[in-house]
Amino acid sequence: MTPSDKRSLATGLGTAVLACLLVPVVLPPYWIYLAITAVTGAVIMQSYGVIVGRVGVMSLCQMSFAAIGAWVVLRLNVADAPGGFLLWLVLGGLAAVPVGVAIGLPALRIRGVNLAVVTFGFAVSTDIVLNIHQFPGTAELKMLQRPGMFADDGRYFVLTVLVFTLLALALTWVSRTRLGRSWTELRHSERAAAAHGVSVARSKLAAFAISSFVAGVGGGLMAGQLGLVVAGNFAMMQSLALFAVAILIGPHHPEGAVMGGIFGAVMATVLDKLRLPQDLGGMLFGVAAVFALRSGVSQTDFTRTRRRERAARPLLGGGESARPGQSGPPREPTAPEGAAPPAAAEPPEGTSPPREADLPAGTAPTAAAPQGAADERPCLAVRGLSVRYGKVVALDAVDLTVPAGAVVGLIGPNGAGKSTFISAVTGFVAGYAGTVELAGEPLERLSPTARARRGLRRTFQTTAIAPELTQYEYLTIGAGRRLSRGEADELLEFFGCPPGDVPVSITDAGTRRLLDVAAAIAARPRAALLDEPAAGQSAAESLTLGRRLAEVPERFGVSVLLVEHDMDLVRAACREVTVLDFGHVIAQGPTAQVLRDPAVMAAYLGTADVPVP
Repeated sequence: MTPSDKRSLATGLGTAVLACLLVPVVLPPYWIYLAITAVTGAVIMQSYGVIVGRVGVMSLCQMSFAAIGAWVVLRLNVADAPGGFLLWLVLGGLAAVPVGVAIGLPALRIRGVNLAVVTFGFAVSTDIVLNIHQFPGTAELKMLQRPGMFADDGRYFVLTVLVFTLLALALTWVSRTRLGRSWTELRHSERAAAAHGVSVARSKLAAFAISSFVAGVGGGLMAGQLGLVVAGNFAMMQSLALFAVAILIGPHHPEGAVMGGIFGAVMATVLDKLRLPQDLGGMLFGVAAVFALRSGVSQTDFTRTRRRERAARPLLGGGESARPGQSGPPREPTAPEGAAPPAAAEPPEGTSPPREADLPAGTAPTAAAPQGAADERPCLAVRGLSVRYGKVVALDAVDLTVPAGAVVGLIGPNGAGKSTFISAVTGFVAGYAGTVELAGEPLERLSPTARARRGLRRTFQTTAIAPELTQYEYLTIGAGRRLSRGEADELLEFFGCPPGDVPVSITDAGTRRLLDVAAAIAARPRAALLDEPAAGQSAAESLTLGRRLAEVPERFGVSVLLVEHDMDLVRAACREVTVLDFGHVIAQGPTAQVLRDPAVMAAYLGTADVPVP
């Protein structure tokens, strides 16, 4: 927890205590009633904070879960069940959980607007059922009796604040666990989450379960406030309006949930005082939510991110390097003035390091950085890998072996099938032909998540790192375990990344690529498949990365398959290279020998015919 987060927690707890002391004795009865409404609304907003704010799922039925919680509490009240109101609150929340999981099942197959339609359909169905069948106690006019110590509104307000605070603390704790961090990654990229060994299905269902429990507790609190409730208290349009508020404010932060609850409680009163139609409030929230969707960030996210960025900028050394999109601090210590640069970073005389996939004739390959003796046993063995998209053959019977303790390159022109190869090997392409073995174990029929957990990690050409995370937090997600500060600092320093407390939002594209590689290595997999990790790097930085990758097997015990266009990086890092063109292997062997092959030169210069296998 950063110092800023600790201050926010202390401020929140202090505000809760102050509210419990002052509101019951300072405010008149009507405003105490509105305060209860605000806090109850804040509890329900926390359920939106889990499913919408943390996971990014468009759920429009949270008020239906609240209705289930209220129904259970009132039913237990009618039956004079033992345990009392506080136990009934918990049972009401638990009753909503299986329904939440059932509603979450479609989220495993569909997302976005389609999922929003499904959840809204459930809200409509619940609305119809509640209008036909009244809530328990309505016919008998049996009001819900609050516990004696919370009987009047002032003390009931204290109860609602206590419940909100306990839920907020619990959700804050969850957000710092692997489950909570997986939610953040799911919001930005399900593929990246699966590549880090996160079970997308389990994480989504857990989010629906927890959010429905929180909403159910909120519904029980509403029943305790009103004594009796009707279907109109949980109308489907309320779910839609609160969803708009969630998008705008960001209730996954406690202050956002409180703001949402206050707006929901006082908006009707304000509009009434101004003699404006009540529907205007929903319209205003809807319009504001559209702007929040366009910007991709809620108000509380924006505020917290800016606060963390201001605190982290001194760690970057200030100046131009602190601005997003600019290069960060030097990733390699510079030589003292007047001293010659390291020989390994200097290209051969008379040549310039190419940044594209061309191989100028006559360029002498640079020797790869020293690697430890590779184990003869294959770490990763791919045999006869073929991928077809209809009549298009993306890969045709490709064989490739990554020995244990080695760095192997996979190169080829754009469209040669390199990324398709990585996606098929890591399980993101279904229906391929051939075999994939990791340390002698076949991986067929295993999901990307299962393959990642077996020790096969990958990076993507386009990084999708949640910008609100710090580098420490992202390394923890990638590692799948809690890293010590010492281990995390070692990885960041090795790959030339800024200090770990720096948020991803103020790092440049090249640094994010390096952080992605560091996260893959942090998991200590058997093999890491790196897809163009040098994108966004300068020529000198690319050579430095090559030397670092060459050290990875010996230093971290991870074998590496490197997909790259930068030939200087390949020369510096790889002992062996496989060359693809039009989905076929056209050369394979030691790096220097392969890069001198006329067929490879012709393929890179664009003069090769379609190769015949």
